[in-house]
Amino acid sequence: MAGPLTRAAPDRAALEAEILRLTALRGPEKSICPSEVARALDPEGWRRHLQAVRAAAAALAAAGRVEILRKGKPVPPEAMHGVIRLRAAREGGA
Repeated sequence: MAGPLTRAAPDRAALEAEILRLTALRGPEKSICPSEVARALDPEGWRRHLQAVRAAAAALAAAGRVEILRKGKPVPPEAMHGVIRLRAAREGGA
């Protein structure tokens, strides 16, 4: 008898694509929670992907494609810690 279906971990490209998709849908004035990305890719086991989502967000922020927000203010990827949100990068920088 087969056990529960185990989903493969999403790769970096899938995580980055989902971050970009969700931040674009939300618009430049609103942000998303990293858990939204993880839940979209793995509704049952999303918690195990949070660190990978944060790493993908840091890479996208370093490339200028998203902003990492802490207490509503943009922070550089190297200062990312604790509760964060993500938003589409604004035209012309933050």
